[in-house]
Amino acid sequence: MAEDKKPSVMRRIARRVGIILGTVAVVGLAGLGIVAGSDFLAARAEATPPAAGAAATPVAVMPLRIESSYRVPRQFVGQIEAASTSVLSFELGGRVTQVAVEEGDTVSAEQEIARLDTALLEAEKTRLKASRAATQAQLTFAKTRVARAEQLRGQGFSSQETLDETTATRDELTSRIAEIDAALETVTINLEKSVLYAPFAGRIGAHNIDGGETLAAGQAVVTLIETSAPQVRIGLPLSFTKDMLDGAEIAIAGARYPADFIQFRPDIDPVTRTRTALFTLATTDAPTFGQTATLFVQTVIEARGAWVPLDALQEGSGSAWTVLVVEDDIVRTAAVELLHAEATRAYVRGTFKDGAQLIATGAHRVVPGQSVQLQQVKG
Repeated sequence: MAEDKKPSVMRRIARRVGIILGTVAVVGLAGLGIVAGSDFLAARAEATPPAAGAAATPVAVMPLRIESSYRVPRQFVGQIEAASTSVLSFELGGRVTQVAVEEGDTVSAEQEIARLDTALLEAEKTRLKASRAATQAQLTFAKTRVARAEQLRGQGFSSQETLDETTATRDELTSRIAEIDAALETVTINLEKSVLYAPFAGRIGAHNIDGGETLAAGQAVVTLIETSAPQVRIGLPLSFTKDMLDGAEIAIAGARYPADFIQFRPDIDPVTRTRTALFTLATTDAPTFGQTATLFVQTVIEARGAWVPLDALQEGSGSAWTVLVVEDDIVRTAAVELLHAEATRAYVRGTFKDGAQLIATGAHRVVPGQSVQLQQVKG
């Protein structure tokens, strides 16, 4: 029984030894394979030429030029008006016999506008002329009597009283002729005032009568608008001065015209708290009065800074802004303060120096500390 168990134990021991020896052989072979593979890879790596380093990222830069001030465009809305607008009327009452113009007509200075019926004035003028002729005849006779009375008085054939009476009659007739002459002058003036003339060149606006009406003195006939020198009335802040309006332009219906400043009104609008400025338009086009006009001016703000493209701005921590500049081909960060922004650029001041190379576009492609290659662009 004991003899049967011994071969079994020996077999198990032999099997385990075989397994151990096999394992050691496999591990040894694997080690030899690893060593051989490493030597092969090392030799292959030594035989391969080293890879070239990555090229520096090209960036477009522009020099930052520090300026002492910047200009802010501002707009103010006003209204076109005529330099002169007159409501024409007769100084006298009467019946209108003729109206020589229509609405929209262009008239010249001293052109006839309308006329009154002057039949009564003409009749009065004829009567006064006849009265003057009769009085002149009486005055001639009175002068003859005075001369005869003086002669008779000198010869002692006439009294002083007679001479005084003839002299008084002569003087009375002389005064009466002067009175008639004044009346004739009045009639002449009224005849002249019975014709309405244009006081200046312009165009007819409102037309208040058609002709044939009997008007009272001062009743409106037509409105005359001067078109040769249109003006623009615009309310401006109290801080504006004449010098700030040099080179201003006024836009009307999309077209811009040079504007010449005339003067400020001396009062202030109580509602808007603005001061009214008057401008003349340098244009030969006939404007539409009452049309809206826009004044464009450039206000100078004194502040040191530089213009940068909007694409160059990056949002920093908090509400701060930054830009990227290049120093010695290395990207650096510069903090900036935004002073003014326009459609494509901004005016900023910050920690950059005059002439610093700003990364104008493509700032998102690089990071601070990165080496870059400069490409100049126009600022």
